[in-house]
Amino acid sequence: MSISTPSSYKLSTFSNGGGNDSTTIKVIGSRTFACFKEIFDIESRLKLTSPPSVYSHRLALTNRAFTRHCVRPDSAGNRTSSSLEGENGDFDGESRVLEIGIDYQQKIDGGSSGDGGDDGGGNSFGGGGGGEGDNEEEKEFGPILKFEGVMKEAEARGVKLPSDMMEAAKSNGIRKLIFLRYLDLQGSVWPLGFFMKHCSMLRNRMLADPSFLFKVGTEIVIDSCCATFAEIKKRGNDFWSEFELYLADLLVGVVVDVALVGMLAPYARFGQPSASRGLFGHLQHACSALPSSVFEAERPGCKFSVRQRIATYFYKGVLYGSVGFSCGLVGQGIANLIMTAKRSIRKSDEDIPVPPLVKSAALWGVFLAVSSNTRYQFINGLERLVEASPVAKQVPPVAMAFTVGVRFANNIYGGMQFVDWAKWSGVQ
Repeated sequence: MSISTPSSYKLSTFSNGGGNDSTTIKVIGSRTFACFKEIFDIESRLKLTSPPSVYSHRLALTNRAFTRHCVRPDSAGNRTSSSLEGENGDFDGESRVLEIGIDYQQKIDGGSSGDGGDDGGGNSFGGGGGGEGDNEEEKEFGPILKFEGVMKEAEARGVKLPSDMMEAAKSNGIRKLIFLRYLDLQGSVWPLGFFMKHCSMLRNRMLADPSFLFKVGTEIVIDSCCATFAEIKKRGNDFWSEFELYLADLLVGVVVDVALVGMLAPYARFGQPSASRGLFGHLQHACSALPSSVFEAERPGCKFSVRQRIATYFYKGVLYGSVGFSCGLVGQGIANLIMTAKRSIRKSDEDIPVPPLVKSAALWGVFLAVSSNTRYQFINGLERLVEASPVAKQVPPVAMAFTVGVRFANNIYGGMQFVDWAKWSGVQ
């Protein structure tokens, strides 16, 4: 149901039916709404069952929230006002007001703020939404476990939940599949179990994509093997004498690989983002609402617009460029120090010039921001299509084999492209 304009209606009669729990509403203006069930639920939460009557009742409905205000006499005959308000409460002052610490908002039109939607961050695996969206999400992630069920299962396994998951369980609940997946992963052997408990970045990515570590490992192994082969071929007999250069390049490459995969990986988001003010706060909120990658799959309660997906490409490009420039400074800086130290001891006419540090780092930054960002965005999209296919769901090794093949081909092409860029820029 959708209400397009805010309206206010005066109840002509509102009583508790002579002491029982039923509530009678005779007239609300000239329109009837199908949302009284929620109002009755709020009635029980407000604990307004003892007074014999309610003198006045004012109901305001908007397209996003409603507000409720009841005035009744207490035992001393004084007028007591109890209020429960959503977004637009506007009540007249009373002699005595009881503030009830419940912030309730009913989204009458069935919409919900997703973890990456236009309304900002949210709980991508908690409650919310409605209609067909809830049915689809329940098929994929299971029913919503409320706080009591979550705590019962956690205590049965002797598990202490992280603070953000605890808050999500209290507010909206947690999808059963996600919760059980966490319980299984946190009980894994060291070091995975340890990091699942204490590293939210890894935990949230593993909950959203159980094959995340496989993809990271695949990227590292392929890149390291290709880099080793290229270094041996390039250095020849001097490989072992320049082993420290190779090792420095290899370690920097591992850091880059983890960043390339991790920055585009989908992740579970629990709770609502903190409300920050100012330019930085608005910018942070906008970035948190973006998808992890351009082709991240939508979920009920987690919708992304075309504009957000386009913005994600440029945002991830900035992140990739920052990682490339930083790693380029570190890696090339170590290599230059070693080359300079060796040449101070023994010089040779065959020595190649020491590459410029800042220019090399800038090349790495531009290359990752433009080339790597584009290629890995498409890789994530292709992996998503394959993983969602009926064949891959029935035979999971199909998706794993595709990941190995597409990332191997991407690594070969990327290495060749970087050599061309380096020669074109004059770095090599």
